[in-house]
Amino acid sequence: MFKPVNASENFPEMEKKWLKHWYEKRIDKKYREKNNTSTTLSAKKYFSFQDGPITANNPMGVHHAWGRTYKDLWPRFYNLLGYKQRFQNGFDCQGLWVEVEVEKELGLHTKKDIENLVPGNSKASIAKFVQLCKDRVLKFSKIQTEQSKRLGYFADWEHSYFTMSDENNYMIWNFLKKCYDHGWIYKGHESVPWCPRCETAISQHEMLTEDYKELVHESVILEFKIQNSKVKNEFLLVWTTTPWTIPANIAVAVDEKADYSLVQDGTNKDYYFWVMSALVEQVFKVNKVYKVVKNVKGKELVGLKYFSPFDNLPIVKEVAEKNPNTFHTVVATDDQIMPILATEGTGLVHTAVSAGTEDFMLGKKLGLPMIPVIADNADYLPGLGFLAGKNAKKHPEIILDFLREEDKKGNDCVFNIFRYKHRYPACWRCKTELVWKVEDEWYVAMDKPSQLRIKNEELRINKTLRERMISVAKKIKWMPEFGLDRELDWLKNMNDWLISKKNRYWGLALPIYECKCGNFEVIGSKQELKKRAVSGWTEFEGHTPHKPFIDEVKIKCQKCGKVVSRTADVGNPWLDAGIVPYSTITGNNQGEPLYNTDKNEWRKWFPVNFITESFPGQFKNWFYAMIAESTVLENEPPFERVLGFGTQLGEDGRPMHKSWGNAIEFNEGADKIGVDVMRWMFARHNPADNMLFGYKKADEVRRQFYLMLWNVYKFFVEYANLDGFKAQFRGQSSSLLTSRNVLDKWILSRFTSVVISVEKNLKEFSAKDAALEIEKFVSDLSTWFI
Repeated sequence: MFKPVNASENFPEMEKKWLKHWYEKRIDKKYREKNNTSTTLSAKKYFSFQDGPITANNPMGVHHAWGRTYKDLWPRFYNLLGYKQRFQNGFDCQGLWVEVEVEKELGLHTKKDIENLVPGNSKASIAKFVQLCKDRVLKFSKIQTEQSKRLGYFADWEHSYFTMSDENNYMIWNFLKKCYDHGWIYKGHESVPWCPRCETAISQHEMLTEDYKELVHESVILEFKIQNSKVKNEFLLVWTTTPWTIPANIAVAVDEKADYSLVQDGTNKDYYFWVMSALVEQVFKVNKVYKVVKNVKGKELVGLKYFSPFDNLPIVKEVAEKNPNTFHTVVATDDQIMPILATEGTGLVHTAVSAGTEDFMLGKKLGLPMIPVIADNADYLPGLGFLAGKNAKKHPEIILDFLREEDKKGNDCVFNIFRYKHRYPACWRCKTELVWKVEDEWYVAMDKPSQLRIKNEELRINKTLRERMISVAKKIKWMPEFGLDRELDWLKNMNDWLISKKNRYWGLALPIYECKCGNFEVIGSKQELKKRAVSGWTEFEGHTPHKPFIDEVKIKCQKCGKVVSRTADVGNPWLDAGIVPYSTITGNNQGEPLYNTDKNEWRKWFPVNFITESFPGQFKNWFYAMIAESTVLENEPPFERVLGFGTQLGEDGRPMHKSWGNAIEFNEGADKIGVDVMRWMFARHNPADNMLFGYKKADEVRRQFYLMLWNVYKFFVEYANLDGFKAQFRGQSSSLLTSRNVLDKWILSRFTSVVISVEKNLKEFSAKDAALEIEKFVSDLSTWFI
C-alpha cells in the first residue's frame, strides 16, 4: 500500500518534514560520501565546484536562492554520475559590508567613535570592534546555513570556508608578495572616489552601476571676472554641478579647437561674457536679449587670468602666492582626459584639481597646483575661513548662500543657479553620496612590464598584468557567451587596482611595510613575518592576522636599517574572495591549503571546473579578482567555465526594496510558496535574462507544473492501492516493460528520450532546457497517458 495523499497538501510543511528526516538520518552525509570509495571509472574523476562566498552579514533574500539553486543542482547531477566532489560552501566575511552594520548596531557614526569603544584606549577599542565584526559573521553564517538547508541545498556545512580565516589572509599575502616581486605594487597619489561617512576610498571595482542614482543637485553658472581686461566687466561663464568644489578651483578648461563667443548682455550692456558658441542660445535663454560681439577659437582664451569669489580665503591666497603663473588661468583641455561637450553647460569647465578625477589628471599633465579643501569626513579644512568645519556634502547650501550674498554686495559672481538632474554615485555600502579626494593609496599596476626574468615564452610576450589577464580570460568558457566580451571590456579599460582601504579596521591587514627612507617591502607569509620581526611578535602570536594585534609586529628596513611598522590600511575586500581557489582547496575541506602542502593533489581540483554567479557587478569584482590572483600565482584560469545569470527584480519590474513593498525575504518566501516551487522557477528561467520574482509568478509555476505533477502522483497512488499494485525495482521484471499497449510503449519511449535530453542539457549547463523537457513530459503524462 502507498500512503494516501491529499489534493490540497501543505507543501512547505511537507518540505520541512522531509528535511527533518534527511538530517536526522544523515542522508546528506551519505549523499556527499557516496563516491568517495567507489572504484568506477567516473569516481576516479573530479568535479570541482567553487562557491562564490555569500556575505555573512544578513539573512538571505530570495535573490540568494537563485544562485544557490544552481550551486546545488550541478553538484547533485555530477554526484549522480559518480564524480568525487568537495561540496564546500563559502562565507565572505571582511570589509565595509560588516563594518557598517556593526556601526549601526552600536550607534557609531565616525572613526573616532570606533576608537573610543573602550574609553581612552584606542587599541582595546579596535580589538573590540574587530571581535564584534567576527561575531556578526559567525551569527549570520549560522542563519544562512540553516536557510540554505531549508532550500534543500546539500553541502559540507560543518566545514564551510570563511574568508576571514588565517589561511585565506596569508594566501593573499603570498599573492601580494608575487605582485611586489614583479614590480607591480606601488603607492599612488591620485584622485579617488571617497565616502565621507565611511571615510575611505571607493575603488573603481566598487563603483557599481546600481549605485549611480538619478539625483537633482543645485548647479551654478559662475561669473569669473577676467583680470586686466580692456573692458570693465568681462567674465568667463563657468558651469559646475558640484558647488562644494568651487573653493578648490585652480583653472578653467576650454577646448582650443572649438568656437567661443563674447556675448554682450542686452539688459546691461556694460557686461560681456565668454561662452562656447554652440551653447550661447541655451545659456542666454534666461536673458533673452543678448548680442554676440565676436567669435574666436578656444586657443585664444588660453592664458587668460581671472578672479574667483573665494580668493581671500587663507589657503587659496597661499596657493595663489606660490603659483602665480598657473593659478586661476584658462587652460586647454586634453580630449582624452576631460572632453568638453557642446551639448550642455557653457563650454568652460571649472577645474578643481583636488576635487575631481578628470580635474586631477588634467592638472597633473599641465603641472597645476592643488587646493585641498576637505577632510576625510568632507568637513572643510582649517584655513578656509568661514567654511572651516562645515561639511561640504551635508551643508551644500553654504557655498550658494555665500555666492548670492556676494552678488547682493555688487561682487558679481553668479550668472544663474538652477536645479540639475544627473547620475551621481553613492557608496555601495552605506549609500552616502561620494566626493572626490586626492589621497595616497596602494595599487596593483596593470600596465607595467614585469621586472622578473621570465623563461616562459607566453609571459615574455605578455609582460604586463593586463595582457596576461586578457589572455587568461579568453581561455575560460563564458555562459552566456557575451560574458567574455563584458569581462574583456572591463580588463581593457580599467585603471590600476586600488587595493587599500584607509581608516577601516575589519579586513585584510595589508602586509606592506613602508619606511620613511622611501623604501617599502611586502611580506609574503606568516613565517616570513616571524623571521623578519624585530619586536611585537609575542604580542601578536596566538591572534588572527587582523588589527590591532598584527600592528604590534615591526620589521627592520632592508635599505636603511630603521624599524618599520605595517601600513595602517586594510585591503580591498575583493582580494579575499578572489584567492579562494588557492586557499580553500584542502584535504576534506579542513586544514592547510593543498596549494602549500600537496600541489599534485591540489591539481586534481584546479582549475575549478565550474562557478556560477550573477553577472552584474561580478565582472568588476569576483571574476576579475579571481582572474587577477590566479594570473599572478599560476598564469592559469582559476575556473574553466562560468554560468552567469541576471538580476532578480520584483514582479513589478523594479529592483527589490523593502520601502517599495516588493522585497521578499527567503524565510517568508519558503514558508509561503515552498522551496520546490522556488527552485523550479529558477531552474526553468533563462539565466541570460533578468527575473521577475513574486508570489503571482510563483503561483503560476505551482499551478501549471507542480500541481500537475502532484495530481499525477495522487492518481497513481489511488489506483495503485485499488489494484494492490506492488512496485518493482531495477533488476526485476516488469509487465509494463513487456507491454504491447501502444500508450505504454509510447510513454516509455518518451521517458527514455527525456532522460537522454535532460542529461545532455545538464552536461551543457542548461538547466532551463532540461526543466522545459521535464515539463513537456509531465504534461504528456498527465494529458495523454493518464
